[in-house]
Parts: sequence; C-alpha cells; structure tokens
Amino acid sequence: MQPTTAQYDLLERAIIDGARITVMRRGSEYAVIPERLRVESGREVIVARHPSTGARLELVIDEIDSIEAVR
Repeated sequence: MQPTTAQYDLLERAIIDGARITVMRRGSEYAVIPERLRVESGREVIVARHPSTGARLELVIDEIDSIEAVR
C-alpha cells in the first residue's frame, strides 16, 4: 500500500498526540500507539507500542493494507 496524504497526516497527528491507530496487515488488525517513523533500507517503518502491554512493534508501511484512527 502507498498511503495517501490523508493517511500520512493521520499517522503524523497520532505520533504527535500519542493517539491510537489501527493497522491492517496480512489479514491481522493491530491497535497500536505510533511513536515515530523511520527509514530502514529504503523502506518506511512505523515504530509503535502496543497500548496494553507496551510491547514494541515495527510495521513496514509497504506491507500495510490500511491505517485508521481509533476514536
């Protein structure tokens, strides 16, 4: 997936506010709190934490099917 401008805005706002997002990847839904974006080997990666356990997750943007805000 190539995120739209609106999805990048949503992601950036969630990072700034510490808000949750849901990410669909390979049929699984992840509810996470994104902390930052980084580039690794030319691929954008969302560095996030699980809201309950605090476990760190790294989600490669081009492997994601969708990104939505949790309201």
